[in-house]
Amino acid sequence: MDLDERKMIILKAIIKTYLDTGEPVGSRTISKFTEQKWSSATIRNEMSDLEDMGYIIQPHTSAGRIPSDKGYRFYVDQIMEEKDNEVAEFKELMLQRVDRVELVLKQLAQILAKDTNYAAMITGPNYHQNKLKFIQLSRVDLRKLLVVVVVEGNIIKNTIVPVSVEVTDEEVLNLNILLNTNLNGLTVEEINLAVITRLKEQAGMHREVVDLVLNEIAAAIVADEDLQIYTSGTTNIFKYPELSDGEKASQLISTLEQKELLQELISDVNSNSDNADIQVYIGDETQIQTMKDCSVVTANYDLGKGLQGTIGIIGPKRMDYEKVLGTLRTLMTQLDVIFHKEE
Repeated sequence: MDLDERKMIILKAIIKTYLDTGEPVGSRTISKFTEQKWSSATIRNEMSDLEDMGYIIQPHTSAGRIPSDKGYRFYVDQIMEEKDNEVAEFKELMLQRVDRVELVLKQLAQILAKDTNYAAMITGPNYHQNKLKFIQLSRVDLRKLLVVVVVEGNIIKNTIVPVSVEVTDEEVLNLNILLNTNLNGLTVEEINLAVITRLKEQAGMHREVVDLVLNEIAAAIVADEDLQIYTSGTTNIFKYPELSDGEKASQLISTLEQKELLQELISDVNSNSDNADIQVYIGDETQIQTMKDCSVVTANYDLGKGLQGTIGIIGPKRMDYEKVLGTLRTLMTQLDVIFHKEE
């Protein structure tokens, strides 16, 4: 006999209550636990069916019921299925969101370059929310695990890791419970030596798995190797004699086309930021040698849910600062409207 919806609700209520209290669960308790208006007699009948089906047992006469191994297995499988669906929804949501963000940012880079007559760059969103949201381990085979890490912003990192000790399905389940119970909601800074030591002690012979998972968590929280940078208007620099000298212009254009150098610029900007919304770097104030004759005006945008990035305008030192600052302030307002008010 398959479990119908009512039996599933009652079974879950029995298991959750027993996990909380450690005491056998009676029908009166379940009638208070569920939101359904079922009578105690109805619940008793369903509990009797669940007992006949092997999902719950009665430890002794006149006692309530407790979950059997079969009941626990049903409960765990339901949880894992729900979490699998949640991870899949996160992936779909982020794919839609990132596609939309990239399209908007590419268009904005073009608009900025055209509006200011300078070069413009915009980084794709990096993820600065650093709290761990969910971990899921799945067994690929006895010596390989799939590690899925979800951090705030619904950013998902997954990888397959080898393990030296065989891991069974039951051990994977226990590790999932252990890791999520101890780590969910923590930042990487809060996963300190005491937390790690406790995890390893509780993991026993699977201490190695804890190390592997912690490495994946760190990678998911701080990774920025996929940073995208969109540029537009690089040929605008030829409009300014002080920048249009052959070799100087060639070096500057080369810088604007090299992701590594632009990442160096962004890193320099962020490390020196005093949290003001707009920064202006004039000549030697930037560390990029080929930009010593330029001014760089930057703004950090925030699209919500941990999605942050940097916008930059590169032009001569005699740039129209009033216009550039006004343009960036207007743009920040527009981004807020697009990505916050429409959600």
